[in-house]
Amino acid sequence: MIYVHSLGRAIQYYPDYLALSLGGKQLSFRDLDARVKRLAGALDQHGFKRGDRLALLLPNGPEYIELIYACSVLGVIAVPLNTRYSPVEIDMVLADASPHGLVRHSSFPTPNYRTAWQRILDEEPLEDEAGSSAEVLYDPEAILALIYTSGTTGRPKGVMLTHANVFSNVHNFNYWMRYKEQGAYLHAAPIFHIADFPAIFAAPVFGASQTTLPRFAPRTFCERVETEKITHTGLVPTMINLLTQFPEIAKYDLTSLEVLFYGGSPIAPALVRKVREILPNVKLLQVYGLSETGFLTGLQDDEHMPDKLLSCGRTCPGVELQVVDADSKQVETGKQGELAVRSSSVMRGYWNNENETTVAFRNGLFHTGDIGYQDAEGYFYIVDRSKDMIVTGGENVYCGEVEAVIYELPEVREAAVFGIPDPQWGELVAACIVLKPESTLTAEDLIRHCRRSLAGYKIPRHIDFVESELPKSGSGKILKRNLREKFWTEQSRKVG
Repeated sequence: MIYVHSLGRAIQYYPDYLALSLGGKQLSFRDLDARVKRLAGALDQHGFKRGDRLALLLPNGPEYIELIYACSVLGVIAVPLNTRYSPVEIDMVLADASPHGLVRHSSFPTPNYRTAWQRILDEEPLEDEAGSSAEVLYDPEAILALIYTSGTTGRPKGVMLTHANVFSNVHNFNYWMRYKEQGAYLHAAPIFHIADFPAIFAAPVFGASQTTLPRFAPRTFCERVETEKITHTGLVPTMINLLTQFPEIAKYDLTSLEVLFYGGSPIAPALVRKVREILPNVKLLQVYGLSETGFLTGLQDDEHMPDKLLSCGRTCPGVELQVVDADSKQVETGKQGELAVRSSSVMRGYWNNENETTVAFRNGLFHTGDIGYQDAEGYFYIVDRSKDMIVTGGENVYCGEVEAVIYELPEVREAAVFGIPDPQWGELVAACIVLKPESTLTAEDLIRHCRRSLAGYKIPRHIDFVESELPKSGSGKILKRNLREKFWTEQSRKVG
């Protein structure tokens, strides 16, 4: 369904506009459509049927975009894998999704999990086996993608996003981004993130071209904006901070850039001022959302004022966001509660995980796990998380997942993982450890152990070894708030 209303619309209105650059060759929407349908035909010849999964372990690139399109044509479910995952985490996702095939880049590890079909894309290009043009699926309720998030106890959760979910998010995307015909979007953030994934389908709707960065770096970002005349892009605050510190930024012509959106955490006032200095014509947009929901709120450029910078903004049409109590009842304005939402952009549920789905959906609302409030003007503020989660550099880390790995070490008696503030990353992963008597375990030992099972961004960056037992509630639960408090005392927000 989404292909019809995305690239199909581009074929109708913008057939000869620039769509995508591939290996130095510029493709029009007409050319791209023909390639994608032949690629879908090739997948069909390799045994892919509607509802099958295709896992993608790839850096940002035009081939990545083409494969997502090909999946949407056939009704195959795309499973974009986080390229920062460890081999253990990749195997866990593959075991859960049980894909028919895997397409990966040779620079990433070879999973132990074996699929029926596998292709190393940079060594065996799929276009060499292009099949006949495939018929386009039209079913709004078909699952388009499984976007995996970390699980609270280590098991990854596959967010089931339908064609209708993502297309609803395309509308939200345009509401905030204000796309224009013949614009140019740069995939600088990872495509496997929900913040960037909808842009694949949003750009063609308005005849906008797409360009990719395999890996973000300030210099290559500036080069790409200048040469491709990029008008729209999305970054996390950490990337924006690196960009403002790039000493040669003034050498590049970045005047084409119109909108820069960011998410994952708010932006510091000093960083806003710096962006205004080096990119005076760029409109800033903060967005808040989850893999399960897509975009929920936005803080627009003219709202980046001192009294609003801690806010994640207001909702767009089609999103009903409430602040609710433990019984899912809406609370009064200004009172704190959990943010809960209903919208056509909200996921169908978690793949193979009815229990987590039931917990997340209550009384007709999806519960985000974020604690916040709404002011009298309708602006939302996030102050804490009901889920034991850290957001570092735009990536989610569930504390229980890290703790489970730490407890594998026989020397550890007690462990608590929590987030501490960091000006660059928003939050850092911290761990407080109680060792068993006579243990000689060091921080280096612990980090080395964690690296075997966890992505780099989940590894504790701050480790405290303490001799006394960790503070606990009357029921015996470790009081992480007590451990976090000394780090957050001077912070205006209690989450990054």
